[in-house]
Amino acid sequence: MRDDELLMKFEDRSLPIGCFHHEEHVRIAFLYLKQYPVLEVLGRFPTALRSYASAHGKDGLYHETISWTYIFIIRERMSATSRAATWEEFKEQNADLFCKPAKLLEKYYKAETLASPIARTEFIMPDKAVPRGAD
Repeated sequence: MRDDELLMKFEDRSLPIGCFHHEEHVRIAFLYLKQYPVLEVLGRFPTALRSYASAHGKDGLYHETISWTYIFIIRERMSATSRAATWEEFKEQNADLFCKPAKLLEKYYKAETLASPIARTEFIMPDKAVPRGAD
């Protein structure tokens, strides 16, 4: 599916839930970050994601800390490579973003932090020290 088509179907909530997996989640965040400054994405993407989830009967799935952390990581990776990179180039250069999310997140967070109720609704700063360049 083309980038513009994916965004349109996500935003109008017509993208079938069976077509929205982790890769699409990352891809849509990437596409938002190509269009908007990161602070704007922190408002737009979670709002659209909650709306999409709600439209598909999945209200309880949204996790603010995980969503924001991925937005920050994706944006940092875009800065390190080229903001003009295509989705395919970005995906190829950042394969670790598509492994089990817990694997990436465990570099930044204790399991109990991510499991906490507040982490689902509020962004919690990482509680593990990560040396620069270690991600």
